Amino acid sequence: MITHDTLYIGGSWASPSSDERRPVTNPATGAVIGTVPDAGPADLARALSAARAAFPVWAATSLPERVAVLRAIRDGLAARHDELADLITAEMGAPRRVSRSLQVGLPLQVLDGYLSLLAEPAAEPELIGHSRVYRQPVGVVAAITPWNYPIHQAIAKIAPALAAGCPVVLKPSELTPLSTYLLTEIIDAAGLPPGGFNLICGPGAAIGAELVADPTVDLVSFTGSTRAGRQVAAAAAGQLTRVALELGGKSANILLPDADHRVAVKVGVANCFLNTGQTCTALSRMLVHTSAYEEAVERAGEYAAGFTVGDPTDPGTRLGPLVSAAQRDRVQSLVQQGIAAGARLVTGGPAATGLPETGHYVAPTVLADVPPGSELAQEEVFGPVLSILPYRDVDEAVRIANHSRYGLTGGVWSADPERAVAVARRLRTGQVDINGAAFNPVAPFGGYGDSGLGREHGRYGLAEYQELTSVQLPEPRS
Repeated sequence: MITHDTLYIGGSWASPSSDERRPVTNPATGAVIGTVPDAGPADLARALSAARAAFPVWAATSLPERVAVLRAIRDGLAARHDELADLITAEMGAPRRVSRSLQVGLPLQVLDGYLSLLAEPAAEPELIGHSRVYRQPVGVVAAITPWNYPIHQAIAKIAPALAAGCPVVLKPSELTPLSTYLLTEIIDAAGLPPGGFNLICGPGAAIGAELVADPTVDLVSFTGSTRAGRQVAAAAAGQLTRVALELGGKSANILLPDADHRVAVKVGVANCFLNTGQTCTALSRMLVHTSAYEEAVERAGEYAAGFTVGDPTDPGTRLGPLVSAAQRDRVQSLVQQGIAAGARLVTGGPAATGLPETGHYVAPTVLADVPPGSELAQEEVFGPVLSILPYRDVDEAVRIANHSRYGLTGGVWSADPERAVAVARRLRTGQVDINGAAFNPVAPFGGYGDSGLGREHGRYGLAEYQELTSVQLPEPRS
């Protein structure tokens, strides 16, 4: 049992004003593994006051000082890599191999990306005619993070905010706060001024809503569902507070007729099922030309059936539990709706057997002939569920891919990479992987439409935390 009785405010661990304690459960067993305090309005006010007081101090620090803090955080994460990974496995159910390689490995890559970027900063001021353009820190940042990648999503906000000179108030998901406490211990040792980083806990509907609506916040950076993102944007609009939103996705993976379907289908299934399907970038719609469709469906079913479901601490497990019973039930409901709408169940599904008796498990599921307009093809499932849809020509594939309110990511496969790029440029989405290319932690990441506003990572991510000031100089008199 891990018991936390304090919040982190103004550079020290502080007792909360509320007596409420929130249990944290292991989704593989249902057992309570820890408790954390819920912050009250007074705690939020203290955290924001501390951040506001820290702003002029941290904004005035030199770039080398900020880099030193980011490097200390990076080294602290690396030193406690396995401990942090095991904690994420316990509180959200990610298989241990995923926790170690991705849940902790990816934030390390993001930090490395910012350290490299800051090693060669852009020349400032930028000269535009008789103006000097300066980049200034935006101010106090409210960072609200989800449960599916608790440390990666926190670092994706904390790193650029601190690099830009902005203090942070972080509210993690109430489902996965334990790993964030460990991250806070690391940040506490990194050398920030008091109030440069603050941790508050509690449900999004209560303390999160108050945080977003507070007029002393200068930027809200939120990652979560599109529904919650709309609420965040509406609350922030009352104060004209800037928002950066990384929301949902329903991404299409187009296999062109000349693709190596054996490789493309295998990689596509693995991508869709990454982190037990609880990934906003999951390529959950596979589009296959009619000439190769049935073969692809068969291969996908075979590959999916080979994913071992079970105890996430077992090295052989590829799919762990979903984070909660509510999430499991939602996934199963969407699959049932898809079947009722005419989709063909290839493998898995709500009636699948052989799953662990305890925990929130869903079998690896593949459905074919999914109607493009059905709820299953349009809504983010957030579980190990792949939908396969046929197309007759490239134009139809692009139409199906773009027939979505989301636009976060996508994939295109072809023997000719430039042909794949040409198709990728027709997709209304923020990122496209060609032939299974790896994620780039310094390239801009974000979406179109209901997938959000703004970008994360690299210089584009840093720019979200900066304001622009133009200083006009008098032109020389003749």
